[in-house]
Amino acid sequence: MDDLDAPLDFESEDALVSSVPVANERKRKKIIGLDDLLSEFYHAGNPVNESKKSSKAKHHDSDEEDNTSKNKEKLLSKFVSECQKQVNDILTEDDIPLWGRRAFGRQRSPPPLDSKALINCKLLQSFTKSKFSSILEMTIDKGEAFLEGLLVDGWLLNLVFLCGSVEDSLHSSKVDVQESGCDFWCSILPTEVEVNKPTVGLTWFPSFAQLKDALEIFGYSHGTLSPSASVDNASEICGPPVNIRCWLKLVATFCKMRNPCPIFSTSEVEELFDIIIWLFLDRQLQGLSFLLSECMLSIITFFTDEEWLMSSEKIATSIASRAPKDLNCFRIVECISGVDERTRGLRSQVSWQILTHSMGNPGANPVGILRSLSSVNVKDKNCDFFKVYIRLVLAENWLASGLPVEEGPAIAEVWSRYLRSLSTQISNTDWRSYAAKVRNRASYLLQSM
Repeated sequence: MDDLDAPLDFESEDALVSSVPVANERKRKKIIGLDDLLSEFYHAGNPVNESKKSSKAKHHDSDEEDNTSKNKEKLLSKFVSECQKQVNDILTEDDIPLWGRRAFGRQRSPPPLDSKALINCKLLQSFTKSKFSSILEMTIDKGEAFLEGLLVDGWLLNLVFLCGSVEDSLHSSKVDVQESGCDFWCSILPTEVEVNKPTVGLTWFPSFAQLKDALEIFGYSHGTLSPSASVDNASEICGPPVNIRCWLKLVATFCKMRNPCPIFSTSEVEELFDIIIWLFLDRQLQGLSFLLSECMLSIITFFTDEEWLMSSEKIATSIASRAPKDLNCFRIVECISGVDERTRGLRSQVSWQILTHSMGNPGANPVGILRSLSSVNVKDKNCDFFKVYIRLVLAENWLASGLPVEEGPAIAEVWSRYLRSLSTQISNTDWRSYAAKVRNRASYLLQSM
């Protein structure tokens, strides 16, 4: 009997149909035993142990990730700290104090007035003896108020021109009387410019010692006080005197009296110039800059040409020996302003003297000073660019009036090389304090040469 499961004749010819029973037959014939399962189990490994190993591996990886994140945090914190330090270095320019030195400290009480001088005043005596005294009801006791009224109203000047003489007889603490008295003296003092002004006989002139004492009574300290100097007693009065304008006007007028009748010596005028410089450094007197400049110009024109050669050097040396080694150097140089030959020359001498004193080598050779400036390593992380900037500006002002004739070519060569090194060796990304100012200033000076 034929096999009922055998394929038909036409099915044996089809490859797709004939392959199915063969595959099914193979599956049925394959028998998986227990031994085979155990061998596969031990060969592949215990799943529980593998899971434990996997969990340990994951825990180890997480520890490594934690350590890595902590290291990254430390590196980030260190980077932020370094950035903050660089920012603080940039902001150190704000910590550099501005220019300014207090010229006046604690004020003293002025000396008592001499009442006998008013009684012996000839002008007042002539009024008391005239018929006008009864009309005006004027007596010696009312003489001070009477003279003050004449002075403030301007009548005293006309009377003095008529009488042809004036005396030292009136002192007052009133502001309006002080200002009127200053204008009065400036009007009667002889100068070489006003040749047609009526002459007045003067029996008294304020000496240099009296003018200096007037400042010291109001606490003038010769520029030794710092801007932050404290007051010992809250009731003490400090600061510039209210009549400092009058003092400056009188000094300027006295210096213009050189040719008619000088009342100061050259050494006294040199000291007056030194006083004016320190008044320039007091920030409380910034409103008087114009008046201070006029007074300085009067002092400069006081000297003859022969006297100026020696006096200008003495003035420059005296200023440099006491000049603070900070931004006050710039203020001192800037306040010596003017286009005349004397002023420009004095500005150059003062800059030179301050420069050499700041380097601890006064009287040094100009070429040697410039070479010392060039020897500073601006790439050094400890380079003080603030000091470099101060010396650069001082050298600039020193050379502004012209190069010395003998050493001119050598100075120009060293100066040019110095400027080129500053403009090229300081990087644009150098954030240190005053580094950019030094580079920019040197580049500007190099281009303008």
